[in-house]
Amino acid sequence: MKDNYFAEVEKSIGILKKGGTILYPTDTVWGIGCDATNEEAIRKVYALKQREESKALICLVSDFKMLQQFVEEVPEVAYDILKYAQKPTTIIYDKPIRIANNLVANDNTLAIRVVRNAFCQQLIKKLKRPLVSTSANISGGPTPKSFNEIDPLILNNVDYVVNLHQERKSAKPSSIIKLSNDGLVKVIRK
Repeated sequence: MKDNYFAEVEKSIGILKKGGTILYPTDTVWGIGCDATNEEAIRKVYALKQREESKALICLVSDFKMLQQFVEEVPEVAYDILKYAQKPTTIIYDKPIRIANNLVANDNTLAIRVVRNAFCQQLIKKLKRPLVSTSANISGGPTPKSFNEIDPLILNNVDYVVNLHQERKSAKPSSIIKLSNDGLVKVIRK
């Protein structure tokens, strides 16, 4: 299994570096992903999901060090929230930096999750850039709870489907918290 794991990381990296899209297991649900610094790849994700580009996407980072590289100022409270979170938690930060413009929301914010899934961490560390992560469904449709529930339109139109954990039931989507640099904390999704 370990050899397959590393082979899947390598195959995914090759696709991502060429501006491609992948379908992959995360620490929550199956996600559609691409390099978060590549505007053209992000356009492909929006088109695949049939989602308006005004609706922001989440991206994943491998650790706190990477988080600090892509957010101008990480509020101190973010570290406490993430340290004590009982489930995967996505935080919306002010003033993202070094990210594709079409990933940043109109109010200059970006939703980022420090991922705990070993496959995702390894993939992101090797890519050396954040990874877009949006649920593997057509916009407005239900989030698939397992690989078998993913719409064939998604399966057939990503550039690569990761061959790991396809038998596993997905967890629930992450909690989402908005942290403003002015101290405002707002729970968007529990």
